[in-house]
Amino acid sequence: MNKYDVQCLWEVNAQLGEGPLWVAEQNRLYFVDLKNQTLHAQDVVSGQRCSWAMPDYICWLIARRDGDGFMAGLRDGIARVWLEPELRIEYLHRPFADGSGLRMNDAKVDSAGRIWAGSMHNTDYAQAVGKLFRLDTDHSLHVADQGYHICNGPTFSLDGATMYHTDSFEGRTYAYPLSADGQLGEPRVWRQFGEGEGSPDGMTVDSEGCVWIAQWGGARVCRYSPAGELLETIPVPVRNPASCTFGGDDLKTLFITTAREDNTPEQLAAHPLTGAVFSVRVDVPGLPAARFG
Repeated sequence: MNKYDVQCLWEVNAQLGEGPLWVAEQNRLYFVDLKNQTLHAQDVVSGQRCSWAMPDYICWLIARRDGDGFMAGLRDGIARVWLEPELRIEYLHRPFADGSGLRMNDAKVDSAGRIWAGSMHNTDYAQAVGKLFRLDTDHSLHVADQGYHICNGPTFSLDGATMYHTDSFEGRTYAYPLSADGQLGEPRVWRQFGEGEGSPDGMTVDSEGCVWIAQWGGARVCRYSPAGELLETIPVPVRNPASCTFGGDDLKTLFITTAREDNTPEQLAAHPLTGAVFSVRVDVPGLPAARFG
């Protein structure tokens, strides 16, 4: 018997729901609909919802330590973004050549306040042209690794000494040694996902150091030990959960974004909540999202 009660938070019909971010002082969950070029937010106390149309794909949103707007990944680079009183965007880096077909995909912040952001080819996922970038707190951008098909994650161990990072095309999550100065060691395969599990996508770590991974095509979000052992499975009523994060007053609410992309009309009819954002209460709390700067 499944102990988890998964609730639909917002039937938003996201084409590609990604990048959930909990901002505690606002009681807000932010998330993106990447290919519909929209940023959404919901106050989970009042239920008030806001949406911002973006000029291009928005791939992720990260809060800043100084509270002065956000950092964001757009299709072609990394920018500072202010949402209120009106939308304002200032690019910091545009690392892709015109016509390359590359785009940003997923990103997280480590305990030192650095952003780790992956890229990929927008249409040909078999091309291993994705790079893993590191944006330091002085706004300098560095290529930390390359040769990825679909960069997803990353997330970090409790001590900050390990970075988990995924190539979703390969169905493989890697563990990298991470030094205090932001240098990566040689990666090892942390977990290879098999037939029927779905492809590993967005992930987060809880307060016990366990890794939660949304599994695209697998209709589930799973919790793994730091050693990669499957501990718990949360079935989700859609095929493609895309990412997850913790929030709520006690950080025991897991928010899950999903996607209409990569579903047939028959699959969409069979799973009418596809593209919604879900919430589920869990036993072990998560951690506050690290902030840039």
